[in-house]
Amino acid sequence: MKRIFIPVAALLLVSCNQTTQETIPVAEAAADTTAPVIEMQDTTGTANEVDAVTSATAMPNHSSFNGIMVVPPQRRATVTLTMGGTVHSTTLLPGDYVRKGSVLATLENPDFINLQQAYLDACAQAEYLQKEYERQERLSSQEAASQKRFQQSKADYLSMKSRLEAAAAQLTILGVAPEELQANGIRPYLEVKSPLNGYVTAMDLNLGKYINAGESICDVVDKGETLLCLTAYEKDLQNLEPGKRVQFRVNGMGAETFHAVLVSVGQEVDETNRSLEVYARVKESNSRFRPGMYVTARVEK
Repeated sequence: MKRIFIPVAALLLVSCNQTTQETIPVAEAAADTTAPVIEMQDTTGTANEVDAVTSATAMPNHSSFNGIMVVPPQRRATVTLTMGGTVHSTTLLPGDYVRKGSVLATLENPDFINLQQAYLDACAQAEYLQKEYERQERLSSQEAASQKRFQQSKADYLSMKSRLEAAAAQLTILGVAPEELQANGIRPYLEVKSPLNGYVTAMDLNLGKYINAGESICDVVDKGETLLCLTAYEKDLQNLEPGKRVQFRVNGMGAETFHAVLVSVGQEVDETNRSLEVYARVKESNSRFRPGMYVTARVEK
């Protein structure tokens, strides 16, 4: 039988090659799926995050709010009667434009006539008592009259003077100038006048209706200045400061965008829904604006 001899050096070489192949590290099958994020600075100086793979930019979101249009308290007046009466005449219609001082309605009330009469009587009596008081004062200084009579004339005059002033104050509240009453005589009807320029709303008035003192007959709204009353929440407070710009759209007016400025942030949070009111002054004037219209607004950061 023939024997085959293999050199020992060859066996050692093969064994060394196998060991070398087994110790070589295997490459990772897949790369890390998490893409690096690069921070960039936009033109406004705000840091934005950009995905290095997709190049998508994460822009900071603007705060959005819902609300309604309102007018300042100084631009809305409720016409309330200080003396009741029956409606005698009116030419008003809801939505009419009226000017300050124009007559909204006339009322009938006998008490109004009695008040005017009381004022005119007090005027005549006060004039007589004043002269009598001055005469008694001169006589008293010359010791030609008793002090008792002088004191009585003084008391009568001052009492009538106070009644005259009280009647004049009541007439002024009712819109009647006392000096005009002396010149023109008693008015049969009480005139209810508009306290400002604006449009008539919330009208509750018709001929023959009796309206008690303290009841309102209508509101007059001046749309010369419009505000946004927006609902915000606690989480939004850090972005709400007076002076910030607001963009808004009005329900029913399409995609048209208007502008406003934040002027006031509420100081009390509602306990139920944790909301508060924010007010912004509208820059544009538009005849289509109406108090109570729904708006969607965005406060710029």
